[in-house]
Order: sequence, then C-alpha cells, then structure tokens
Amino acid sequence: MTHVTFTFESAADVTISVQPSESILESARKANVAIDAPCNGNGSCKKCKVELNGAEVLACLTSVGAEPITVRVPDIAAAFKSRMKTADLSDERELSLFRETQANLTEFGRDERVGLGLAIDIGTTSVAAAMVDLASGEVVAKASAGNAQIRYGADVIHRIVEAEKPGGLATLNRAIVQDTLVPLIAAMTDEPQRIVRAVVAGNTTMNHIFANVPPDSIRLEPYVPVCYDFEPMRADALGLPIAPDAEVLIAPNAGSYVGGDISAGTLASLLWRREGDYALFCDFGTNGELVFGNSEFMFTCACSAGPALEGGEMSCGMRATDGAIEACAIDRETLEPTLTVIGGGKPVGICGSGIIDSIAEMLRSGILDSRGKIAADGYRVKTSDIDGVKRYVLAFDWESATGREIAISEIDADNFMRAKGAIFSAIRTMLNAVDFTVDSISEVLVAGGIGSAINFENAVYVGMLPDIDRAKFRYIGNTSLAGAYAMLLSDAAAAKVTELKDGMTYLELSSEPGYMDEFVAACFFPHTDSNLFPSVT
Repeated sequence: MTHVTFTFESAADVTISVQPSESILESARKANVAIDAPCNGNGSCKKCKVELNGAEVLACLTSVGAEPITVRVPDIAAAFKSRMKTADLSDERELSLFRETQANLTEFGRDERVGLGLAIDIGTTSVAAAMVDLASGEVVAKASAGNAQIRYGADVIHRIVEAEKPGGLATLNRAIVQDTLVPLIAAMTDEPQRIVRAVVAGNTTMNHIFANVPPDSIRLEPYVPVCYDFEPMRADALGLPIAPDAEVLIAPNAGSYVGGDISAGTLASLLWRREGDYALFCDFGTNGELVFGNSEFMFTCACSAGPALEGGEMSCGMRATDGAIEACAIDRETLEPTLTVIGGGKPVGICGSGIIDSIAEMLRSGILDSRGKIAADGYRVKTSDIDGVKRYVLAFDWESATGREIAISEIDADNFMRAKGAIFSAIRTMLNAVDFTVDSISEVLVAGGIGSAINFENAVYVGMLPDIDRAKFRYIGNTSLAGAYAMLLSDAAAAKVTELKDGMTYLELSSEPGYMDEFVAACFFPHTDSNLFPSVT
C-alpha cells in the first residue's frame, strides 16, 4: 500500500493508503477528495489537473506508484462543489421569479399540514433546496451546492456508465445523498427531524440514482426507464437525515431524458394554461430539455448540449464558479476583449454564458468565420506549433489567475458549434413533428442554470435559439424547484404534475426521422440555411 497525501489551499490535508497501481483520481475518490473530472477519468477533458512534485499532471492518468506522494489540489479543482453559481433562491432576481410563480399557482391551494417541508431540485451539475414552513408556505431557509456526483462525469451518460460498474450505483447514491444532500440539509437547519415531508425533482437519471434504482436501461434501446412514476417513500429508506417516517415524493419522469425536473418545471412554466397561442419552454442545464405546446397538447424532447456549455468540452472551459468568464465583449477595431468574471479578479477559465458571448463576439468582429475557423490576424490570434490550430486569446498567462492563457481555439469553436446545433436542431425537429415553424412560437420561456445568464441576442446570433422577436424571450427562474415547492404544499399540485407528464408526447430524437439532417445543417454559424436567421445574415 502507498500513502497519498492531498493538500489544499484552504482546507486540512487528507491522507489515504491505496494500491500503487491506482490513479490519483481513484485515490481521491476513495478519500472523498473532490477533483473535477467531467469525462469520468478517461483523459479527454483534461480538467483534473493537480500538482505532483512541482509539476502539473492529470489525476486520471497518473498512477500513485510505490513511494509515498503528496498531491496538491488547486482550489479551482474543487470549487464546483461549494462555490458554483446556481439558479437557486440566493439573489433577489431568483427569489422574485420564484414568488411570481407561486402567486400564479394559488388555484391549487395549500394542504393543512404542520412542520417543515423540503423542496429539492437535483440537477446533474448542481443541487438547490428550499426549506418551507408547511403551515404558512414561507421559505425559511435555502441552500445550494454542486452535485458531488460530478467527480464521476459531467453528463448523465457518464453517470449511467459508472452505475453499471460493480458497486457503482451505491457509490453514486452515496454521492448525492451523503455527500450532497446531508450537508445541504445541515446548512439549513440544526433540527432536521422537524422536516416531515420532502419533494425531489430531478432528471430521469438523477431520480433513478436518488431512489437507488438502476438507470442502465435509459441509455439502451428502446430507451425506456425503469420508473416513470415513483410511489411515495420514507425518508429513512432513502437515507435522508430528516424525520424517519417523512413522506418523500419524486416528481414523475416523462421519458428517458425528460425527467421530473421538467414535469415539475412545466407546472411552474404555466405552459399548460395557454390558449390560442404556443410557447416553447427550454430548460438549459447539463442537458437541454424542451417542451412545446399549450393547453391542448405538449411535445417534449431532450438534447445533449450541456457538457460544452458547462465547459466540459472546451480547452479552457469551467463551470460557473469563482474565476469563470461569464460575459465578453470584443472591440471591433482593436479586437481587444472586455471580460466579466464571476467573483471579480483575474479569470481562471470560461463558463457557458461566457462561451456563447465570446463566440458571438468573435463572429461579429470577423475573428471567426461561419465554419468556425479563425480568419483574422492580430496580437491575440495565435497558432499552435504542434498542430497548426489557431486560437483567440481572451487572457494571456500574465492576465489570468493561474498563469496559463485562456483562449478559444478552432477546436473549441467546433465543439460549441455541435452543442448549439444540438439545441437548434432539437427545436426544429420538435416543431416539424407537429407541422409548425418558429414563427408559431409566441414566447420562449427559459429556465435552468445556464439559462439564468444567457444573453439571448448572442444566443440567436450563434444559431442556438430561433431568430424571432427578442421580446419573446423570457427567463423564468428555477422552475424545477418552483414546481417541487408547489408539490410540497399541495397534493392537487402534485397530481397536476403527473397529469401534465401523462399528457406529454415524448420524442426520442435519436430515433426521430430527419433529426440528423437537421443537426448537420445546424453545425454552421448561424446555420447552413441563412433564411432561418434573417437578422443575423
């Protein structure tokens, strides 16, 4: 056995004994040390950088060896766990949207209950919760954190693959319950036994893992989850540190990749109330889920776009935490960027909203062409000596917090092009299924973590969202949490969520004729069909 000591910038050292053949990442997981690994340790994302003997190495590709070692974990490698910017109730904007939603759902009333309740939104990347006085409906505490499952991969496919390994499901369940929800509840109350009811809303994979149900079938044809609906469960059976006999509801799943977060979110979006016009409800997080319709019908589908939008497939990408570039503007003449950084100070990397802004500004400035190739020259345009790939430098090494440059390369632009193409082609495919066009959309209702920071003008400019009147776009907050809150207070609201789920027609895009053609056509800035983006081209 070999002793591995993990050191940190702002925490006590952790030491563990492991087999010499194990990787540093495997050792970290056993020691409950958080190291971000969006690719689940296959070496492709290069986000698990740590310091060993003064050199930077990838934790997933570096074996511990026979001699004792000391590994320094940079603060940013674990920042996702506690400092991630989430669509929770921590700022006045989110709280105002949350209250507005609840005011629109008064028809469901409030059941006569006493004690405390817990509404939880379990996202693939982050978790948000609200503790509620069941008698009054008042939110008495709220908290959020990164989902500790992140260390096992950025998206649901990586999580499912991990769950398929021996002991994998138990590991992932422990990560969400013990490593995420238990401390989250402790942060909200010293008396968790007073919590007598809870509602959880997550995507289909997160719901399965939380309930300790194997999610394997979700990624295998015919893509059918084990559970669409969950019976109410006891808190002690789920490992939640609240009243042992507290009733725990899980919002129902609509399909393999459209889960309870969308069922609950659809309730909060009020899409089901609309008459005479049609709205598009979009939840942009690690996955992109869409619902289109009104009181008469609803179609829903999901697309995989989140890893790129959350930094997982970008050379300098990171999640929305301290040090992330969240907005960017580029001077048309000098090509100099002006950056907005979460938390202030020098940048560490770039998150989803910053990626959208940067690509849009590079297109407007002529730095990037419609194929995603860098077409300009200048002080900030560099070419790799190894493979000839060009990049635009947002921050040189002396301008960043890490001493490494932050840039958008042609490879990054291509990865982003596929991510935004997945979203737009999903919208087009769903509209085509009901013989509608983008002109039929009266309003686009945007929710989710990435949605909270999106510049809609830039999202249209790059071809991610349809080119319609910008006044039709509206951010509506964390609808998953808002829907879970409504279910918590009212059995009628919970029944309505199930009714809405049952009324949705779920489209499995991978099996939908024409989807791949739409996707290929959307892999261009803004699109191969310029007529779809008249205000851009």
